[in-house]
Formats: sequence, C-alpha cells, structure tokens
Amino acid sequence: MKNIRAFVYLLLLGLWSCAPLIRQSPWSPDPNLQRAPDNNRGNVLQPGAGGCGDWRNFIPDPNDTLSIPARKLRINVHFINSRDSSNNFSPEAGRIFFRQLLDKANAQLDTNIRNWRSPDGTLVLPKRYRYVLWPQPKPGDDGMYFHYNDSLYYFVSSGKNQNNYDRKVVQRYGIGTDSILNIFIQVHPRDSLRSKTYRANGQGIALGTSLKMAGLFESKEPGTSFSSLLNHEIGHILSLPHAWSEDGCPDTQNHPNKCWTWTEEGPCRDQATNNMMDYNAYQIALTPCQIGRIHSVFHSERNPVRKCLVPEGKVLTPGHDIVVRDTLIWKGARDLRGNLLIANGGLLRLNCRVSMPAGSIILVLPGGVLELDGVKLHNAWGLPWHGVVVQSHSKTKKRGIVRELNPNTIENATLKTRWRIRYE
Repeated sequence: MKNIRAFVYLLLLGLWSCAPLIRQSPWSPDPNLQRAPDNNRGNVLQPGAGGCGDWRNFIPDPNDTLSIPARKLRINVHFINSRDSSNNFSPEAGRIFFRQLLDKANAQLDTNIRNWRSPDGTLVLPKRYRYVLWPQPKPGDDGMYFHYNDSLYYFVSSGKNQNNYDRKVVQRYGIGTDSILNIFIQVHPRDSLRSKTYRANGQGIALGTSLKMAGLFESKEPGTSFSSLLNHEIGHILSLPHAWSEDGCPDTQNHPNKCWTWTEEGPCRDQATNNMMDYNAYQIALTPCQIGRIHSVFHSERNPVRKCLVPEGKVLTPGHDIVVRDTLIWKGARDLRGNLLIANGGLLRLNCRVSMPAGSIILVLPGGVLELDGVKLHNAWGLPWHGVVVQSHSKTKKRGIVRELNPNTIENATLKTRWRIRYE
C-alpha cells in the first residue's frame, strides 16, 4: 500500500523521469455513444435481477472491506417527560441509560451468528454498520436532549387515544431530521398501564428517519435490555420487514413467530428464531439478503436514510486505495474512500454509480481494462476529483483500455492535462 501511495503521489505531481516513460491522458465519455437496446442495467435504481438497487449487489465480501465499507448512522435521542419531570428519566439517569443501550446495540451490530431458520450453508457475514451520537455544533451539546411537555410525553399503542404513529413529537422536537436519525423515548400513560389488555412492554415505531420508543423507563431495567429493540426498529428504517412473513429474502423462512426462546422440547425446538427482525429473546442474526438490503439503502441516492450516514468518502482517506489485479464486476453502486487502480492483467466492469472521494483518481495502468456499462462517475458531494486517467508504456506499447459498453457520465472531474511520471 505504501508503494501505491508513492505511485499516486508522483502521478499527481507530474514528475519527469529519465526512466522508460509512462504516458497518460485523461479519459472522457464518448458523447455520441448510443445505448444498446437490449441492455436494461444502466442506472436502474429499483431492485431486480441485475439492477443497481438489487440487494444481491451489496452483500459484503468478508475479504473485501474497501468496496463496501462499514457505515455509521448519525443518531440523536430525545427523552420526552411530563412538565413535573415524574414520567421519564432525569438528564443524569437518561444519559447513563442511553449510553448503556447504545454500547450494547453497537456490540450486537458488530456481531453476527447463523440465522437459525436459514437454509444449510447460508453464510454468516459482517453487518458493517453501527450508530454514532451526533451532537449539534454548540457548547455542551452531546446529542441527548430532554423535553417537558404534558401532551407529548406519552405513547399509546392501541385504543381510542392511540398515537404511536402520530408525528407531532417529531415535528416539535426533532433536530436535523433530514440528516440525523432522531430517537424519541416516551412512556406508556398511567391509565393505559391499569388496563389488563394494554401491552406496556418495550415497543417502538419507525417513522421515516425518526423512531419512537416506549416502555423503557417503566421497566426499571438497564439500557442494555433494550438494545435489541433499538436494532429491530432501526432495521425497519433500513428497509427490513419482519422476517417471519414474506420479507423478500430467500434466506429467511416463514414461521408462526410464537416462540420467544428456544426449548429442548415442544414446538419451540424447531420454530424458535434468533433473527433481528423477528420477536424473540436474541434478535441478533441477519442473513446475507437482509444485510444486502441494508447496504442497498445506504447506496441509494433516492433514499433519505443515505443522508443520515456519516459522510465518509467525501474526501480521500489514506489506506483505502483499491487495486484490481484480476477480473472483477461491480453490479451495484459504490462509495469509495480511496483511489481506484486497475493494474496490468486486471479487468474491472462497472454497471452503476461510483462516487470517488475528493482528490482521488481512477487510474488504468498499462495492461489494465476498465469497462463502463451505463455508469455515473462522480463525487457524491459535488467536490472535485481527478477523473479517469489512462496510461500507456512508450517502450512496450502496452496501454490501459477504457471500454464503454453503454453511454456513461462523469461529473466533478478536473484533470484535463497530460502527465508523465516515474514508472514503478
């Protein structure tokens, strides 16, 4: 990796050398290229076979941590209390409680185990996302807020006063809801608690990029007891349905969802589940399909959740360069954090959007091939990057190749001149 950085550094400086010359020139799309009538891949965003939004194209490779890197979701939390401050956590207790909850939730996201109800041979893959508290840029702000409102502190999940889907508390107290996932912790009202038919356990409702939770304060349990609830509800925000019914994933299985825990005997020996999107005591497993669906959301420019990600990949990050030495096809979108180099003997085919960090370059070395099939190359934040550069060796006559299979676009690219560099 050190040699790669030195190589790119020399490239960008444009150094001359007496060694055999590598000539290079910027590449730009052919404006006259016509789309092939039988090819529907292009920039399709909807899920489907071969489409840019298909979950199959976002399943993480355990041996590749760079092309689909781990993502961080920005969150904040709001404790809604009554005006007399008797119906929810105090600021001191609430901060302790939520940090316990958050640490345990992230630890569960850092872990994955086999989904009990998946077919034999189903892989156990890393989830590659977690949460980070995101305070506002002002003194004393830690991303945890405490509000006092007699009409908004309670959460009613059923009955004539049901308000779990009501968004008034989000509209009143939400902070940065277009770029931060807001979590609201409310309580079940006391008159509902007196009803024998009312479920007053830990509950949650996903509302766009916001989430309402209740039953946490009343339980008198530590924050660690509700980490699975948080992950489950945010799973809904990240496009995952309940896994016990038709959820669109072939590696989950329909089941009655009546077993809270596994038992040695009886129906729960065969019907228990540990999936994060079922109701059970474990809620930790995610299948490859479920993980792929989450990362397809992260890569979709049309999904509002994408704006809630920490903007890693905005600028060039050392140690994240990707070198392609064999044949590789990326059928889904990518948000890269380093330079992209196609080495001698390497072939990379891109089928969808690829965001390059500011200051980065796509370099096709002599003997490397880059195939572009209806691709948008850009920086997702509109920042300048160096574009695509193709090299040729003046002595061996070997050259890099960019092959356009369908019309492509390139945005924010600034490298317009020829360069000569030391060949390594």
